[in-house]
Order: sequence, then C-alpha cells, then structure tokens
Amino acid sequence: MTTQAEGIGEAAPGPVVKARQSLGARIAERLSGGLVRAVLLVVGLFWLVPTIGLLISSLRTPEDMSADGWWKVFAKPSQLTFDSYQKLLENSDITNSLVNTVLITVPATVLVVVIGSLAGYAFAWMEFPGRDWLFLAMVGLLVVPVQVALIPIAELFGEVGLFGSILGVVLFHVGFGLPFAVFLLRNFFAEIPRELLEAARLDGAGELRLFARVVMPLGGPAIASLGIFQFLWVWNDMLIALVFTKSGSQPITVALQTQVRQFGNNIDVLAPGAFISMVIPLAVFFAFQRQFVSGVMAGAVK
Repeated sequence: MTTQAEGIGEAAPGPVVKARQSLGARIAERLSGGLVRAVLLVVGLFWLVPTIGLLISSLRTPEDMSADGWWKVFAKPSQLTFDSYQKLLENSDITNSLVNTVLITVPATVLVVVIGSLAGYAFAWMEFPGRDWLFLAMVGLLVVPVQVALIPIAELFGEVGLFGSILGVVLFHVGFGLPFAVFLLRNFFAEIPRELLEAARLDGAGELRLFARVVMPLGGPAIASLGIFQFLWVWNDMLIALVFTKSGSQPITVALQTQVRQFGNNIDVLAPGAFISMVIPLAVFFAFQRQFVSGVMAGAVK
C-alpha cells in the first residue's frame, strides 16, 4: 500500500513541452540550410565575373577582343596567349610604376603598423600627462577628410622639396593612416588582462620588452588586420598619388589612368596591367585571411 508521503514524492508523468523558438531563431535555422548556401555560392561566383573577365581579356590579343566578347574564349581556347604580358614587361612606364607602388605601399604600411602599435600601447597602458586628451585629439583626426588637406600639404611639401617624390606620398599616407591605427590598436591592447602585464613587470621586464614579448604576440590578429587595411588603401589609392606624384614617381593606378588618356586603344597593355594591380592585393588579403578574421572577431568575443 502506498503511503501519502510516497505519493507526494512521486512525479506524475506528463507530456514534454518543447520550448518555443523565437522568430529570429526560426529564420536563422531556415537560412542555414543547403539551399541558402548554394545561393550564396552562386552570388559569390557572380561577384567574381568581372575579375575572371579581366583575366581572360589580359590573355587575348587586341584583335580577338575587338571581334567578340571575352566569354567566347571557352569555345576557342586557342585565343589564350601571354603576348600581352610580354608587352607589359616591355613597357617601362608600367613596370616603373609597379616598382613605385611597392616603394610607396610597403613603407607606408610598415610605418603605420609600427608607430600605431607603439602609440596604441602607450595610450592603453602607460601613464603620462594629458594622455586622455591626446587620445581624444587623435580620434578627432579621424573625421578630417583627406580632400581638405590636399592643398595645404601640397604647398608644405613644395616648400620643403618633397612634392612629387615617393617620400612625400609615403608621409601623407602615414599621417592619415595613424589616427585609425592608434584608435584600433589602443582599444585592442586595452583588453589585455592587467594581471598579465603586472606579472611580466614583476619578472623584471621593461616597457619595450613587455611590448615586444607580451603585447605584440597577443595583438597579432589586430595588427594583421590593420596591416591589410592599410596595404589595400595605399595600393589602390589614386587621388593622393595623382596630386603628389610626378612622371617618375607615379604608382600603377596613375600610370594606367595615363595610358588610358594617351592611348585609348592599347588594351593589350591596360588589361594585364589592371589585372596585376588587382591580383597583388588580393593575394595579400588571402595570405593573411585567417589573421584578418581573427582580428575582426577579437572584439566580439572579449
């Protein structure tokens, strides 16, 4: 015979009620299906069509390009040739401009990353008079348009002998890249646990050693993201280069624009030149894709 206490302790079986999903959860569950992935894949391939068309056009002769569209090459693969790239290498204006682009982009990227990292660490973890006000002033420089500074800095560079030189273009890119670099890295470095830095100081590490051995390895994803942003911005820039360079210091973007203006029918040089100008930053991006994603997502998981 069952006692009253035993009856109270036993749980009566009942139907299992499934938790009701929110509207957003149901939409996300449906969007994660294979059909949506297939649609996104098609959209991605469609987005690559101009790049594929430029690549195929760079491998065709001017006669074939004037006769029909680039997609005809799939029916006539014999049209593909590397003669245009050979002509490109024989064009001194394009090759010199490509070298100038490297001489502008690499120093401008390295200087922004190095100086921005040091300044970001100083603003995040070093105490000095006026630190917060200086950081606010640095952040305020983010809203200054590049176009506003073109004429004043051009006059300044003309007075000091930097106008028309590669060094002048590098300094301009560094000056306008540092505010964003300091803002990004300072906020990232500020998320490093204080206990970790204090433990390193107790072990006798100075500020430079602490920065090199602790902060830099932890800030690798953010630094890589900054480097990719700066590299792409400088490499693809044409406005600053168009204003501050001369014929001997022009990067590839200005050189291609000049070729279009002077020789409107030299597609055999423009197509491979434009593809090389585009594929190099793409290669840099994909080479550091993992670090870039880690740097972008770092602020979301802290």
